[in-house]
Amino acid sequence: MTTNSSPQLWLYDTTLRDGTQREGLSVSIEDKLRIAKRLDRLGIPFIEGGWPGANPKDVQFFWQLQEDPLKHSEVVAFCSTRRPNTTAAEEPMLQAILAAGTRWVTIFGKSWDLHVTDGLKTTLEENLAMIRDTIEYLRSQGRRTIYDAEHWFDGYKQNPSYALQTLEAAIASGAEWLVLCDTNGGTLPHEVSQIVETVISHLSLVVSQEPMTKDKGQRTIPQIGIHTHNDSEMAVANAIAAVMAGAKMVQGTINGYGERCGNANLCSLIPNLQLKLGYSCITEDQLTQLTEASRFVSEVVNLAPDEHAPFVGRSAFAHKGGIHVSAVERNPLTYEHIQPEQVGNRRRIVISEQSGLSNVLAKARSFGIELDQLKAEAKQILQRIKDLESEGFQFEAAEASFALLMHEALGRRPKFFEVKGFQVHCDLIEGKEASNALATIKVAVDGKNILEAAEGNGPVAALDAALRKALVNFYPQIATFDLTDYKVRILNGHTGTAAKTRVLVESGNAHQRWTTVGVSTNILEASYQAVVEGLEYGLLLHSQAEAAVKASS
Repeated sequence: MTTNSSPQLWLYDTTLRDGTQREGLSVSIEDKLRIAKRLDRLGIPFIEGGWPGANPKDVQFFWQLQEDPLKHSEVVAFCSTRRPNTTAAEEPMLQAILAAGTRWVTIFGKSWDLHVTDGLKTTLEENLAMIRDTIEYLRSQGRRTIYDAEHWFDGYKQNPSYALQTLEAAIASGAEWLVLCDTNGGTLPHEVSQIVETVISHLSLVVSQEPMTKDKGQRTIPQIGIHTHNDSEMAVANAIAAVMAGAKMVQGTINGYGERCGNANLCSLIPNLQLKLGYSCITEDQLTQLTEASRFVSEVVNLAPDEHAPFVGRSAFAHKGGIHVSAVERNPLTYEHIQPEQVGNRRRIVISEQSGLSNVLAKARSFGIELDQLKAEAKQILQRIKDLESEGFQFEAAEASFALLMHEALGRRPKFFEVKGFQVHCDLIEGKEASNALATIKVAVDGKNILEAAEGNGPVAALDAALRKALVNFYPQIATFDLTDYKVRILNGHTGTAAKTRVLVESGNAHQRWTTVGVSTNILEASYQAVVEGLEYGLLLHSQAEAAVKASS
């Protein structure tokens, strides 16, 4: 818990620039704006929006934010120092930076002499001039500057004297932040600690030895920030090491997105820094939005959320072993390092063949069902789970199917409809990736038989469409259900075409999602089981919601 006396840390999000360099990740202008506004609500002080002038998308992004600015966060434009042997005032890319209209600009420059001589093909002295000239020019245009020292740690280890000169050049020209970047991601935490401490000590000494002037007095040292990459799986650890050594700004991305192996993951950094180390990053209320923000960003960029991500993953507070579940039921501290609600997550009791009665009882409570461990129903449910999982079912990933199983064991499973049979016909067209499919299905509802047919892009899509078409007149809410994900797993591949197939189907509406499972040696039969249960569970949720509304009125 943070207090008014907690030391302040400044968060700097670069999801919209560094994060979008991840392979396979692409966002539109609308996507970037939605993410920026969500980060603004999360309380991130600095949001790096991109490199204006590098592409039309980033130019339009900054223009749109001028029309509809963020409420709390500072949006930051990003750019490199000017090119060798020119002047900043003549540099076209800096004009695009000014046109972006941001108060803050982040400029990156070379710290590693190897990059200066081999990359820029210029002299070490000219590189220092590029840093000074660029920052001084932006300052003269009324911009506040953050200096990102690219490849800082590699440069320092190779040539510490020159690397420190690059920081001194940034200080002399008026940079307000100096951010040390582990651009290649190869530095280890003990090295980060030592180098950050050395930098702070050195720069304090340099500044203290500068003569005072009448107009400005004694110059103050810019605050130090840290920017780490995850190529050695050390990005979060390195950022924390830098903070403990004196860094006051932490740069990272939501979900750790970024080039190669990614950047420091703010979804891990924020709770570690705030809940474990006592720093003030965002408010406690904003911290409870962290899980939702993580999932929101993953949805917008169209990447599946990491279910096992620390703090915000769906499995971060999942308990599967019977002994674990029993202990957590008595005292959550036994197997949880924080309260999941602190980061907006929740505890989950996982049901599997390893479950004991404590799992079943706890899981039932999460669905609003109170079971008595001495009664036959609880033992019947546990035995049914073990029998089905031995056949290939998996309930830890299909909680909706488990809920239906419980309702059935208790004699409470509603009979919304009955599928009498179905057929699927596929036309494989040479040269096309997908096949056209036609499904016919016969369903009974309230004693009436309905026969419907529908086409789809593949047999499962056709089957799903036909079933919905047959039921929607009886249950209009089905029109709000979507089939959001479909996963297939071959369970015993050594048996060839006779292998069992497990199908997981994720369905959802505007409010929640649920997963159902089917298993069969026939992939269509397995898919049918999962699709049917997906619709059943959605209808069950709707009926429960209607009952709750009636009870409260």
